[in-house]
Amino acid sequence: MRTPLAGAIIVLMGLTANSATGQISRGDRYSGAEWATRSPVLAQHGMAATEQPLATGIAVDILKKGGSAVDAAIAANAAIGLMQPVLNGIGGDLFAIVYDPKTHKLYGYNSSGRSPMGRDLAKLKAEIEAAYKKAGMPYSAHIPPVGSLPITVPGTVDGWFALHAKFGKLPIKDDLAPAIGYAKNGFPVTQLISAYWKGNMAAFEKHKALIEELDNARHTYLIPDKNGGHTPAEGEIFKNPDLARTLTLIAAGGRDVFYKGAIAHTIDAYFKRVGGDLRYADFAAHHGEWVTPLSVNYRGYDVYELPPNGQGAAVLQMLQILKSYDLKKMGAGSADALTAMLEAKRLAFEDLAKWYADPKFAKIPMKGLLSEGYADERRKLIDLAHANPNIGPGDPRLHDGDTIYLTTADKNGMMVSLIQSNYRGMGSGLVADGLGFMFQDRGELYSLDPNAANVYAPGKRPFHTIIPAFVMKDGQPFMSFGLMGGDMQPQGHVQVLTDIIDFGMNVQEAGDAARWRHYGNAEPTGEPSQGIGTVEMESGFSPEVKAELAKRGYKIVGGTGNFGGYQAIMFDAKNHVYWGASEMRKDGGAAGY
Repeated sequence: MRTPLAGAIIVLMGLTANSATGQISRGDRYSGAEWATRSPVLAQHGMAATEQPLATGIAVDILKKGGSAVDAAIAANAAIGLMQPVLNGIGGDLFAIVYDPKTHKLYGYNSSGRSPMGRDLAKLKAEIEAAYKKAGMPYSAHIPPVGSLPITVPGTVDGWFALHAKFGKLPIKDDLAPAIGYAKNGFPVTQLISAYWKGNMAAFEKHKALIEELDNARHTYLIPDKNGGHTPAEGEIFKNPDLARTLTLIAAGGRDVFYKGAIAHTIDAYFKRVGGDLRYADFAAHHGEWVTPLSVNYRGYDVYELPPNGQGAAVLQMLQILKSYDLKKMGAGSADALTAMLEAKRLAFEDLAKWYADPKFAKIPMKGLLSEGYADERRKLIDLAHANPNIGPGDPRLHDGDTIYLTTADKNGMMVSLIQSNYRGMGSGLVADGLGFMFQDRGELYSLDPNAANVYAPGKRPFHTIIPAFVMKDGQPFMSFGLMGGDMQPQGHVQVLTDIIDFGMNVQEAGDAARWRHYGNAEPTGEPSQGIGTVEMESGFSPEVKAELAKRGYKIVGGTGNFGGYQAIMFDAKNHVYWGASEMRKDGGAAGY
């Protein structure tokens, strides 16, 4: 997943303080952890936590109108797709976990789309070679992150309607109305999104030789000026009338207008015009699926993730390994606790690269991967005194034969954990004529190795990075949460869970606490392991701990800002109070009533 070109497409923002602040820093807190940004948001009747304050407000309004947590989640997701197109939109995929208080069960939904049925592996390889040659670039045995080649069928709209049919209370047109209004009338762009927007559009221009057509993206995402257009600055009003029309069609015509009706025909004509492989038949055949969440018990808490083609099971593998370590005694941010987590991550991600794929095309030994016996065997490879330089995938068969996240909760106790993404930044660079949204580039994540579980095939879902999570305690919902950001997601889930369960932090402190991110494992796209790899660490870790980790063999570097975006709602069953938290590294917020 880390190629030189891909690294150029990812916009890494090293955001610095405004020089006008001089030597002044933030003030003091008089309750809670002194380093936390704020206290949790508390409410009894409903809660929403999203990456966009306007979307959070929309979700709460929907709840107040009698909508369910699913209605609120759909409304917020539609709004964020408009307001944060650098991360998500209806050109991408969606995964969700819903707690239903009527049945006291968790329901998982995987809306992810598939590759073109009319393109096999040999054709894809030939098209990759031709694309790089046309762009005047050296051939790379990796699907480009832009242009038509990484595009798979977008599943978000399917996800909305599947969730709504089962759990919605308001008409879908009511859920989509706020986003349509903001698309028509405009909204002020927030600080971080303005920076991402500028960087993403600049990256598209830099690599436009790989993108079959870029005028539609410029028309949709630039504000006209005498120089040909600019990305919106912080506080500048942005409108997307094309997206307003598309959402209006969906609100009136339902799911099928997107996959079998006017929108699908427009997309089909567009791909024929630019030379892409997706066709009307691919959209008409699309279907998501209800799936049973996987779980392990970690110190009395039942942690749930969705099964592959996503990477959520890596969280559960890491927790199984970590069970035997007394992290609380080691201490939050200590060298021993971090070593245990880093090694557990490295072990789980080697398995991820080998085994995780679309289960319709690959046999995944998931029961073995999550078993206690397999965790015991993998744990033997960990020595807290130093990093293991020779970690590779295991064989569990011996034991048993960038993204947005939001969460909502309603007065009846329903809670929704929803994640949605275009994958890498804004996506592919392609916008169909007059539709107002960009197609995802999720298909970059296929492997080209014919022997790999995740190898490309027609009509196959790619390996997916986006993972919603849910935690139950003693049969009651405990927390709905997520942390977006590519391969940071499993690492971030484990850090948040250990911060709360092992180290006693509250739901907001767990999001504010300093994070680490390891990279260098083998990849599901076929790239080999880089040995021990590299660990990015935020400034909140002590210099002494960083030095000790370096002594143990880790390459420690400063943070580049890629530490994810966390949102969470915790439920206090005794008092029936929701505790909301939102990522301080982003622009969003939590609110309730």
